[in-house]
Amino acid sequence: MDLAKAIRQFLEYEDIEKGHSPLTVRNYELYLGKFLEFCEKNNAHHINAIDHELVRQFRLHFNQINPPLKKNTRNYYLIALRSLLKYLQKRDFKVLSAEKIELSKIGDRDIDVLTPEELDRLLTSAEENTMIGLRNKAILEMLFSTGLRLAEIAGLNRDDIDLTQKEFSIRGKGDKVRLVFLSLSARDALQNYLARRRGEEPALFTNKFGTRLTPRSIERAVKKIARQAGISKKVTPHLLRHQFATDLLSSGADIRSVQTLLGHSSITTTQIYTHITNRDLRDVHSAFHGKQRRK
Repeated sequence: MDLAKAIRQFLEYEDIEKGHSPLTVRNYELYLGKFLEFCEKNNAHHINAIDHELVRQFRLHFNQINPPLKKNTRNYYLIALRSLLKYLQKRDFKVLSAEKIELSKIGDRDIDVLTPEELDRLLTSAEENTMIGLRNKAILEMLFSTGLRLAEIAGLNRDDIDLTQKEFSIRGKGDKVRLVFLSLSARDALQNYLARRRGEEPALFTNKFGTRLTPRSIERAVKKIARQAGISKKVTPHLLRHQFATDLLSSGADIRSVQTLLGHSSITTTQIYTHITNRDLRDVHSAFHGKQRRK
């Protein structure tokens, strides 16, 4: 089968039959599109051309990009390629086994979070005397209270949230539904925002023209508020998701509950937070280490 045709059919399969999110399908299209470009430059137009040597050359191609791709970004390309090969194997095509493509080993992720003082400055820096300020205040409080992903909060509608309740359901990655909870401050911020908002647009967060905020617009709003708060760290909606998780774990929440609240399918993903939240280990070391040494 022609490689371009195989990729097109795979994307249709992921979208229609598997029902993956538009973002997932778009990412597959991006990574496999780059792989197709590489293959066509190397006269590899058929799925049978995908062999160990072609994959090795594709890996080397990563180093020729300026600047070179990070290991985790390289893995995204390889994961997309493996998914394509698994799809073709399922359709009984004789292609390179997906299991033979190994991912690059990467170290633990470096999770950056705000100090309590920085978090307080961020959450109180939105100007609440303007409509945009009230909206941004509600976005910040919602992100910290719920741990929502950027796409999840951007996709919320007004009808999704009943402010008489302090919880609501969200459909996240993999079309999985989970329950998230609103703090009192998040609920108050939403009430203040909606009380001032004009129009009946279905989107929860809109711009001054009444159009739904895009994920990029939300990112820019959070970045601007962080700058106004005098925070030098790179503050993004995803950092507030990290903040949500570390706040819970540092306060004694069990990791399985945090996994559920974040919507992680694997506990391994949630475990990235444990190395910066287990403060009890420091206390144990301080209290007990070296007690047997002679003075």
